[in-house]
Amino acid sequence: MNSMDDFLGLIRDGLGLSVTADDADRALNEISGWDSVYLLWLLTAIEKETGHTISLPELLEASSLKELYVAAAGT
Repeated sequence: MNSMDDFLGLIRDGLGLSVTADDADRALNEISGWDSVYLLWLLTAIEKETGHTISLPELLEASSLKELYVAAAGT
């Protein structure tokens, strides 16, 4: 996962959500089909793909896909 596009692709492929770069700044509750349980799946998928541990508390504070990406990427 080297970019926001990779991150969005992971969400599209793994969760079946039709997200685009236009959705990155939208609140998670505005993403069609988003469910809070997806956050746990996403955490696991990112850790598996990158081999790095991700902070669940940081992900829980995120309110948009962009904030999730930043927390996961550690940037």
